[in-house]
Amino acid sequence: MAELGPVPWPPAPIVTERLVLREAEARDRAGFIELFASPEVRAYLGGAQPRAELERVVPEVPGRRPGLFVAELDGAMIGTVTVDRREAGRPGHLTPDALEAELGYMFLPGAWGRGYAAEACAAVLDWCTEVLPGEPVVLCTQSANGPSMRLAQKLGFHEVERFEEFGAEQWFGVRVPGADSPQAPVT
Repeated sequence: MAELGPVPWPPAPIVTERLVLREAEARDRAGFIELFASPEVRAYLGGAQPRAELERVVPEVPGRRPGLFVAELDGAMIGTVTVDRREAGRPGHLTPDALEAELGYMFLPGAWGRGYAAEACAAVLDWCTEVLPGEPVVLCTQSANGPSMRLAQKLGFHEVERFEEFGAEQWFGVRVPGADSPQAPVT
C-alpha cells in the first residue's frame, strides 16, 4: 500500500442516506480487530489473522491515515473503505509507471447483503472525484469473489485484465470519472 498523496485529510465526515464515513477513532479498535480476525471477511484477502496477535499489535487508534474511511451505521463501525496508491511492483496497472488510486473495502458479515458497501464505496468514489479530479480509480479482487465482482460492476468498474497473484486469479478493473457509460478503460 502506497500513500494516497497530498489530499486534504481528514475530510469532513461524509453522510449518506444511512451511513457516516469518517476518520478512524479509538472506539473503532474492536471493529478493526473483528474485520481482520474474521474468516468470512478475510476469505479472499489472505485469511483471518489470529485475534490474540491483533489484540497485541492493533494500535489504540487503528487506521488513522489518509484514504481510510470508517463506515459507521447508527454509531457503530460496520466496515472500512480505503483509497490507496497501487504499488508499482504489483501486477495490474493502467500504465507501466502509474501509481493509480485503488479502492478497497471490508465490511463485517452482519452488514453484508444490505447495500452498505455499495453506498459507502459510491460516496468515497464521489470524494475521489473531488480530490483527484479526472483521475481514474482501479479495483482488484479475486475473480472467485462473486459478491465483490458484482459490487465492482455496480460501481461502474470495467475489466482491464485478469492475472495470477497470491495464488489466485485476480480481476482488475477501472472506473473513469466523467466517462460515458459504459466506461472504457484508459489506454
